[in-house]
Amino acid sequence: MTTLFYLALAIMLFSVSALLVNLLLAAPERTAARRIAEVTQHEVVRGPSPTKVLGKSMLHAMKGLRVTLGMVENQKLRDRFMAAGMRKPEHMELYLGARLLAPLLGVLIGTFFPSNTFLWAVALAGAGYLGPDFWLERKVKGRRHRISRSMPDAIDLLVICVDAGLGLDQAMLRVGQELAVSHPEINEEFLQINREQRAGRPRVDAWKGFAERTRLPEIQNFVSMLVQTERFGTPITRALNTFSDSMRLKRKQIAEEKAAKTTVKMLFPLVLFIFPCIFIVLLGPAFITISKGLFHMTQ
Repeated sequence: MTTLFYLALAIMLFSVSALLVNLLLAAPERTAARRIAEVTQHEVVRGPSPTKVLGKSMLHAMKGLRVTLGMVENQKLRDRFMAAGMRKPEHMELYLGARLLAPLLGVLIGTFFPSNTFLWAVALAGAGYLGPDFWLERKVKGRRHRISRSMPDAIDLLVICVDAGLGLDQAMLRVGQELAVSHPEINEEFLQINREQRAGRPRVDAWKGFAERTRLPEIQNFVSMLVQTERFGTPITRALNTFSDSMRLKRKQIAEEKAAKTTVKMLFPLVLFIFPCIFIVLLGPAFITISKGLFHMTQ
């Protein structure tokens, strides 16, 4: 039992250290540090830091271990990472490494429970295996929500740029630059469309790829509108104006729907928290007076 405990402890320490190093490796750089590096990189050329070298070596070891165990990448997983906005190979390796090592960590933590040790070990191992998947799904949903919120502003700016005489591709780049601070996700998607077009992918296919990555109804309607204007030669300015008006109307209807639901949602805190307090304040003194009267009557 002692040998098994020390073996599990060693595996846990290695897993935690590997995940921490890979998190440091895959973490995005801060904006100020990135700008300073862009300004000074032509003056000082430095080699890779020891942390990155160690992280890459651990990443390579974890990749070899997971390939040996049969945990390989697939296109569906790549699409999910693209939808989450994580396009570096380190992100996928970190995810697969977490799914490989987190169950071992769960088994180790389960051994510390004195009762129902096997049940706790199995439950924590299952939670460790499914945890990275829930985390990735949350990242995908959060990014889609942010893109959905940024679309009305992006469409309005696209209308202004196209009315000013810019082409659609140049207008997308300009809108992405203007929204890079407030809505970085839509800027990344517009840049991705531009990169695909510069690499030789047809414009319509690049737009459809944008819709497939996001899987949002408003994005799909927007891409369908662009495809129709490209196919039938409809003026893009008129189509964008119509689509902008429809999105603004839809946004207003969603706000009115949420406002109408507030009366029903307020019912639960009223019943659970406010009404009991009102009853206590109103009926409390009367209950105390009645109880005192009954006590004197019994005497």
